[in-house]
Amino acid sequence: MNIVNKLTVRHMKLNRRRTLVTIIGVIISAAMIMAVATIIVSFLDLLKRQTIAESGEWHVLYRNIGKEQLEAIRRDRATRTLIVSRDEGYAELAGSKTPHKPYLFIKAYNSEGFRYFPVELSEGRLPRTEDELAVSESIAKNAGVDYQIGDTLTLDVGQRYLPEDSGMDLSRNGSFNQTDALFVDEKGDRIEELRNTERKTYTVVGIIKTPSWEPVWSPGYTALTYLDEKSLGPEDRVNGSVILRKVNNALHDHAKALAKQWGMAEPVFNSELLRYYGVTDNSGLKRTLYSVSGVLMAVIVVGSVSLIYNAFAISVSERSRHLGMLASVGATRRQKRNSVFFEGAVIGMISIPLGIVCGIAGIGVTFLFINKMIQGAFGITETLQVTVTPMSVATACGVSLLTIFISTYLPARRASRISAIDAIRQTADIKLTRRAVKTSKLVRILFGIEAEIGLKNLKRNKRRYMATVFSLVISIVLFLTVSYFTDMLKKSVEMSQVNLNYDLKIWTGAQEDLDDSFVRAVAALDEVTEYSVMKEADLFAWIDESQLSDPLRKQAAENPDLLDNGKMRYQIMLHGLDDDSLRAYAERVGADFERMRDAERPAAIVVDTVTYLDKEKYVETKAIRAAAGSSLDLHGMEWETVTEKPAGTVEIAALTDQPPLGVTTDNLYILHLIVSERAMDRLLAPVLDEGINLSSGMALQSSDPMKTQQDIEEMDVPGIHLMNVYQHRQQEQQVILIVSVFTYGFILLITAISIANIFNTISTSIALRKREFAMLKSVGMTPKSFNKMINYESVFYGIKALLYGLPASLAVMALIHRSSNYSFSYRFELPWTSMLFAVIAVFAIVGSAMLYSSSKVKKENIIDAIKQESI
Repeated sequence: MNIVNKLTVRHMKLNRRRTLVTIIGVIISAAMIMAVATIIVSFLDLLKRQTIAESGEWHVLYRNIGKEQLEAIRRDRATRTLIVSRDEGYAELAGSKTPHKPYLFIKAYNSEGFRYFPVELSEGRLPRTEDELAVSESIAKNAGVDYQIGDTLTLDVGQRYLPEDSGMDLSRNGSFNQTDALFVDEKGDRIEELRNTERKTYTVVGIIKTPSWEPVWSPGYTALTYLDEKSLGPEDRVNGSVILRKVNNALHDHAKALAKQWGMAEPVFNSELLRYYGVTDNSGLKRTLYSVSGVLMAVIVVGSVSLIYNAFAISVSERSRHLGMLASVGATRRQKRNSVFFEGAVIGMISIPLGIVCGIAGIGVTFLFINKMIQGAFGITETLQVTVTPMSVATACGVSLLTIFISTYLPARRASRISAIDAIRQTADIKLTRRAVKTSKLVRILFGIEAEIGLKNLKRNKRRYMATVFSLVISIVLFLTVSYFTDMLKKSVEMSQVNLNYDLKIWTGAQEDLDDSFVRAVAALDEVTEYSVMKEADLFAWIDESQLSDPLRKQAAENPDLLDNGKMRYQIMLHGLDDDSLRAYAERVGADFERMRDAERPAAIVVDTVTYLDKEKYVETKAIRAAAGSSLDLHGMEWETVTEKPAGTVEIAALTDQPPLGVTTDNLYILHLIVSERAMDRLLAPVLDEGINLSSGMALQSSDPMKTQQDIEEMDVPGIHLMNVYQHRQQEQQVILIVSVFTYGFILLITAISIANIFNTISTSIALRKREFAMLKSVGMTPKSFNKMINYESVFYGIKALLYGLPASLAVMALIHRSSNYSFSYRFELPWTSMLFAVIAVFAIVGSAMLYSSSKVKKENIIDAIKQESI
């Protein structure tokens, strides 16, 4: 170690406080970077494991393939494991007590399938031959059929078909699966049948837990058997699910090329699992991920650089006399520059390892607290585990070293250029020219001499002043950017999920109403927390071109045939709410309930915001450009003669983006109108005999949807249909919760770093001004005037920071919004709440930091402070 480096180390030891503050700043910066990397990797790992636990581990699926094609897939260089499966078909479940689920659904797996798909044994063992069967425990629990291990079942296994006169789409006959609910008529009677049956005999060898991939509306209880590949004949068809050796962006092209080469159908990709590997064939999503990540990482790096740079800039400002003395005894520019770089290296060697450990430990503690919350709230079976990869550690080290280098580069250059005389006299930082410290006369007139002195003090040392302001600006940008990113991320997740705001839905057909006693019985169930009863009818309205949504207006411009006399036909979904549901909904959206109940002048609440998928892009837009008080002329259609018949005119009482319970707005071409039951009866009276599609329904939210479903089914009411979407809502809420935990945790981290940055900068700046304060006191400044001066300085800092910080934040937010538009299209909205909080927080934090730091110098002896050479 040369003499200059030894002197640098000695100087760092003598100035322990400043050195400690700098080390803490670098530790915080490194911890932030490591924490962010660890959070991202850990959450992706959780989502991978949760997806595998729910739907199995596979990356590519080849459907309906033969034995030769199966072997080609197995030999492919990209294949690590091949899972072979086949849907054997459906068989009648004798004695079933669940009308909507009358079948056994038999699925066959090879041994790899039982290993890599989430099959959990409750009792017995898994099948090993093709005549063995493992049945779901829900058969005994829900259907009331109690199979025991050792039972022999003789089943007629076939495929589901619809009769020719069903009036439904018959193109898929024979290929209906578990995602297709049981087909029933208006009275709730089954209209489908099993055909092409084959008698098979099985021995029950195990009881399994209800598979997570079995939808609650599926018509069959799952039973698993073994698939022996050796027994496959040339005509047999199976499905091949592939686990790849390496997951990368090339897998889509490779799988499609393999399918084409061997004459297979287009492969299916496990998009949900692959996206957590960072692999997607959605080009818009890729651009969104890369661009948003780039903007966010740039903000993080800039924040880290500002945190460390301020520490080193203040250090060099303080050490200028020390460096000048080195120059006076022969130190070269290079030696002075290297002295600063050496200080950065020493601090980095101490701080970066500690920062990485602190970042990992902090995330570990955070995960301990949120694991129970996540699992308890939405039934996530997997836990958050701290996942640290060599790449994340290397990234944290690399970014931290880069930030230290950038942070020390400018101070090092400045240190190398300062002359010995200027450094010893400290004339480089202090500007005493009249022009440099000139202030407006209004400052003294409006705020007094204390404000003028405070402003002159700031202008005297503009470098230190701008360093503090820059620190504040970066803190504002960091906080507002991450806040906006959080809102954008949650918005994107919500847009990408189907907006189902209920757990269960009951509906009727053939213009039948739900029986009042049945509604009361369902509403009285202990688990039902919220419900709404409504009638639904399909009508249409002609909407003027000026009122069309932006996408439809664009379509009309490209294809004028869509318009008829300057109007486009909208499908109207009319929802009639009962009084209790309507009163609660009207209060929520700010509509007049009494006006809504007026059947003589029908009024409606229009849900004017719709979110839909346009190719690869989720779009949120206004469904209609209308105003409250305007009206819509509704029409029915007599389909036999294809003639329109007026239904009546409805006034728009209010417009809202909040649909009521049970209404889903995901179609650009459907406009939802909410009216009272009285108004609906009045509007439908002229067209009710014209073949209007009218149904009555009830949407429910329940604390235990499965129990509620069972209770409703036990009521055995004919003619009703029941759909349970609890599992889908559970997954949607779990994703939003995970995103919220991640993003709000990130906001807390950024806020803590910003506060530490401001306190570090201001406290060090105040400490370096001890001599200046002592001089002011020596000429008669009272404690009261001193406090006023400090308060005004805080205000000047805050105003200056906001003037720069808010526009810069808006620019970064606009960049993030523009980046997200590759996959999600919605209006750019300013985060007014976050901005207000930032304004208040800036003045509060600056004021607190100034008062705290100034309190440390108030008790200083004036003579000692004037004589003091360093801190």
